[in-house]
Amino acid sequence: MSAFLPWYTFTAVILLVIHGGLCVDIIGGYEVEPHSRPFMAQIKGSEGIICGGALIKENWVLTAAHCKVKKSKVILGAHSSKKREEEQQVFQIAKDIPYPCYDPSTKEHDIMLLQLQGRAKLNKAVQPIPLPPSDDDPKPGTVCAVAGWGLTGNHRGKFPTALMEVNITVIRRELCNDKNHYNGKPVITENMICAGAKNGGKDSCNGDSGGPLRCNNIMRGITSFGKLKKCGFAGSPGVYARLTKRHLEWIRKTIDDCSEPDVGEP
Repeated sequence: MSAFLPWYTFTAVILLVIHGGLCVDIIGGYEVEPHSRPFMAQIKGSEGIICGGALIKENWVLTAAHCKVKKSKVILGAHSSKKREEEQQVFQIAKDIPYPCYDPSTKEHDIMLLQLQGRAKLNKAVQPIPLPPSDDDPKPGTVCAVAGWGLTGNHRGKFPTALMEVNITVIRRELCNDKNHYNGKPVITENMICAGAKNGGKDSCNGDSGGPLRCNNIMRGITSFGKLKKCGFAGSPGVYARLTKRHLEWIRKTIDDCSEPDVGEP
């Protein structure tokens, strides 16, 4: 069984032997002001929140390729993890399109697009997050933010009732690959961002997969994976799929190829 697994929901804990494990929630964070992150999306199945995501267009959500979204719905405008709020908009998923080169064994390119059935009504509680204008690689020491509805404590933590966020710091890939961290299993590549806290205590974990990593208020990555049962440990920072030039080109092309012309267009 791999010790490095994607961030699934608590439901996956029950199915640990079947699915191989998990680890993703907000540890050491704080509850954000309601609806102050209007781009955040909940991906919800029959057992609860499966993953997070980011609204990037009225009918498109960006999330992680490892998220199991079959028979799921997307909820926009949510702050609560449990209550139905008047700001919420609920959509079925028309298409789930993982990045063609996603490799579950190496965790490379853990990116997926979800096309919604219908378009979101944009308002104060629901707004897309812009795609980054470039594929800049956040430098080590850069402070970034990650949000989600995942557990608030490692392994035996509780799920929060509302959206949580934590500030984490980008770590050098060389350090993240050393024997005190991931030891090359898997290799942390240029397609990934390693981020956490030097002494631990700040991290994403079970349930936060697919949520956006924002550095200097610009989306730079997607919550991807971490070490089993070691969320928030000093040697176990979270790993995020980096939005590279190739990924951004694929996102734009996929959306363009799937877009229907407006009524009246020739």
